[in-house]
Amino acid sequence: MRQEDQQQLSTSEELLQELRLKANELLLREEWQESVQVYTQFINLCQDQSSNTNQHCPNTDQNIKLQKSLCLALSNRAEARSRLRDFTKALEDCDQALKIENTHFKALLCKGKMLLCLNRYSMALDCFKTALLDPQANGNLETLNGYIEKCKKLEYQSRTGAFDLSDWVLNGCRGKFPELAEYIGPVEIKRSEFSGRGLFATKNIDAGTLVLVNKAIAIERGILSSEDSGENEQLMMWKNFIDEVVESTKKCGRIQNLLSTLSTGEEENELEIPEMSLFRPEADDINSKSNEELDMERMLSILDVNSLVEDSVSASVLGKNKDYHGVGLWILASFINHSCHPNTRRLHVGDYLLVHASRDVKAGEELTFPYFDVLKPIDKRKEMSKTWGFNCHCKRCKFEEELCSKQEMKEIEMGLERGVELGGAILKLEEGMKRWKVRGKEKGYLRAAFWVAYSEAYGSEKMVKRWGRRIPSVDVVVDSVAEATGSDERVVKVLRRGDNEVEMERVMKLGRGIYGKVVKKQAMKSLLQHCVYRLSY
Repeated sequence: MRQEDQQQLSTSEELLQELRLKANELLLREEWQESVQVYTQFINLCQDQSSNTNQHCPNTDQNIKLQKSLCLALSNRAEARSRLRDFTKALEDCDQALKIENTHFKALLCKGKMLLCLNRYSMALDCFKTALLDPQANGNLETLNGYIEKCKKLEYQSRTGAFDLSDWVLNGCRGKFPELAEYIGPVEIKRSEFSGRGLFATKNIDAGTLVLVNKAIAIERGILSSEDSGENEQLMMWKNFIDEVVESTKKCGRIQNLLSTLSTGEEENELEIPEMSLFRPEADDINSKSNEELDMERMLSILDVNSLVEDSVSASVLGKNKDYHGVGLWILASFINHSCHPNTRRLHVGDYLLVHASRDVKAGEELTFPYFDVLKPIDKRKEMSKTWGFNCHCKRCKFEEELCSKQEMKEIEMGLERGVELGGAILKLEEGMKRWKVRGKEKGYLRAAFWVAYSEAYGSEKMVKRWGRRIPSVDVVVDSVAEATGSDERVVKVLRRGDNEVEMERVMKLGRGIYGKVVKKQAMKSLLQHCVYRLSY
């Protein structure tokens, strides 16, 4: 080698060493963006140097050394990019590193962790198992085996829907959130009679059965300090949430692809029906992008139509106080339409949304949950639906609209507004239902609409003594309301007031409609005790 080439090589090596030290220092200091920039300089220089060395003497120790340095730098840059949640580029770095050395420990470990974050449990498991072949694995067996067991557990959850939150609930829903997998049960997307597209059951589903576990694309949370500043705080949370979604879309082609399937609220009946395989955790399209670019206007429309809040009546946010507020986007759950006769409920646990049947669901039936409080009269529900930008045309609403024209119904409503005795108003409604030949679920519809009156009447010992023999028992009313609207904390609460005892199994059945079958008996009792009100067993 000529003296000039040797000098140039020496200078390059010095620069490489300087960049390596600087990049490693930034990585240790967790300055992720800056470390990516310096590692990029190092990688480019290293690739140029390796290319030059290959032209003259490809099998020298110098070239082998450069390849090892390049492999490690790509792995480190992948780590920094993964911390920035730029998974697409991070996975590309890991794959480049593994082309150089197919059992490189750090590259496999980093890739496995990212695949776990992306809910690719089987692919992550393969990475961790392959990492065992690297000599470095000997000093990291405990870490690797931990990841392997985690992958197996999450893959089993994702395949079977067998989730158990009992230990976490019994610990008061405190501490670290339980590890959950994404899960898609017996459901499919079809045209909906309510609006556009909806999620439908493909087989009979029992009350409490889990049908969906969905991880948020983005979520923003906070505690609202006061009524005066609450609106401004919510607006700031909404802005931060939008920024997070936009950033996630830029960094992950799969997220952009999933987001493009959602409605903007226009031309609902013209939208395509996406294949369910697109939403499954094992879908092999991590870096795929939609053919349609999402501009900001369309993005905002999608978020406005599809985002969910965590302080909704339809959601039990476990472990949060009453001033807690959150907004997030869960893609597949966005296809679930509203109904005032809902058959599912949702639970928020960490970044995951769990949807379960709140009452028995038949095969072919559309899954729905309430976007607002459905234990209200129809006029109140109509007002709330307008704030969501739609009119509800479910069976319950159509039925109640027909009865609203009856003079007796108007008199009952006016009487309640004027403060007439609740027992008398309930008796008048029950007698009216007999004359109007209201049967089955329809009774539950009306009792749910006047739930406030029923609950207050059953909560008054004096009123129960006076009217108890003339109005239906609390058990009858609770069963019919639960059948009409699904289980609800307020409905269970009425059962346990005063001396009105019921069999625990009956309460537990209603509890499964509220919280699903993701907790065992003792944990369910704990939820009913602490999340509904204090019970004594």
